[in-house]
Amino acid sequence: MNLQGKKVLVIGLARSGMASVRLLLQEGAKIVVNERRELSQLDPEELAFLKAHPEVRFVGGGHPPQLVDRETVLVIKNPGVPPDLPLLQNALAAGIPVITEVEHAFWHLQGKLVAITGTNGKTTTTTLTGEIFKAAGKKTFVAGNIGLPLSAVVGKDGPQDLIVAELSSFQLEGTENFRPQLAAILNVTPDHLDHHGSMEVYREAKAKIFANQRREDVLVLNADDPETYALRKRPLSQVYYFSRKNKVEQGAYLQNGMIFLRDQEQEVAVCPAEELAMLGAHNVENALAAALLAWLGGVDQQVIAKVLKTFPGVAHRLEFVRTFNGVDYINDSKGTNVDATLKALEAFSRPIILIAGGYEKGADFIPLAQAMPGRVKHVVIIGQVAKRLAATLESSGFSSFSLASSLEEAVGLAQKQAQKGDVVLLSPACASWDMFQDFEERGELFKKAVWALGGN
Repeated sequence: MNLQGKKVLVIGLARSGMASVRLLLQEGAKIVVNERRELSQLDPEELAFLKAHPEVRFVGGGHPPQLVDRETVLVIKNPGVPPDLPLLQNALAAGIPVITEVEHAFWHLQGKLVAITGTNGKTTTTTLTGEIFKAAGKKTFVAGNIGLPLSAVVGKDGPQDLIVAELSSFQLEGTENFRPQLAAILNVTPDHLDHHGSMEVYREAKAKIFANQRREDVLVLNADDPETYALRKRPLSQVYYFSRKNKVEQGAYLQNGMIFLRDQEQEVAVCPAEELAMLGAHNVENALAAALLAWLGGVDQQVIAKVLKTFPGVAHRLEFVRTFNGVDYINDSKGTNVDATLKALEAFSRPIILIAGGYEKGADFIPLAQAMPGRVKHVVIIGQVAKRLAATLESSGFSSFSLASSLEEAVGLAQKQAQKGDVVLLSPACASWDMFQDFEERGELFKKAVWALGGN
């Protein structure tokens, strides 16, 4: 789409919005940025950005429908902007494309695109896949929902380069022509239903990752996850699988503790799963997916094995903080839904004092409550969902919990409950937006609180 001199409406500033504006300026578009926040409520980086670009018109304090007019040719929305916003509905009714920054960036990218989505494991798998490609000597950009916005790669990548992108359902729902040569769906479990409205809509947003793939492209699916495996007959592209439980005809699997990669022509052993540097059974799945994507991208299994044995994982995902008085403190702030927290609990055989709670997303906490007996000694609950989570625990017969008004208080209460050999685990099963800017801020404050307990 030629945007020279054309009006484009960008809804929501933040990281992806600023990235979109930068790219639009290169295209010569007439840009209007719309925010629910007033100008005075923007953060310093956003204010400095707008000051540096006076040609960009800013409209804050809400989303007036009249911003969409006859001159508007495109709307780019921040991934977190609700799709039912009247302004967006007006644009769609007028036949104006409504996309996310990911789709806009895709129009300009030159490199080979490896796209990864899923409810859980996206960040770890994306980062690990990028590290493997880098170790193989390939110029690789890791972007999307982590690190760089996809738009920031535009103009820096060449046809021989690789772009490994983590993509959320929010980003994917606003795509139209997006087409990765390699794609993966790691799992699909209930999450963000407050935004999508139903599990079906959420699943279909994830499925957009392969909607435009061709026969020469490849899709990787988790054969152990029912929702993901059920998608296998829909893609036009070649489908490969990864499985921690069973051997697959083509893909990656675990057999007798060894990771194998297999296609129609060969089968190769990579390394024993016990040699992985990362903790937890779910990280075996992430390693299988990353190894398969890298192998399909032309990386030798020896390079893959070397990285799997040394990659420690990502910050805020089962991140070891310290041992204090014989108790291990683990930061899993990226556990922002019930399934992620269940997988975190499974990573430990020792008694756990769990810190959980946060922003209300309408999650079903019953599976979490049912997993407590025999595994969790005590739960310290924080955040907006505190009363509902406490009620669910109590109705499920688990009464060993307490409430805290801050994360610092929660760490102190957890310390009092913990004994030598226990694990204090921050894995909230909820988003962070009620108390924190994001899960990174929550994780960093947890680590700070842990180190404030004393000792060296």
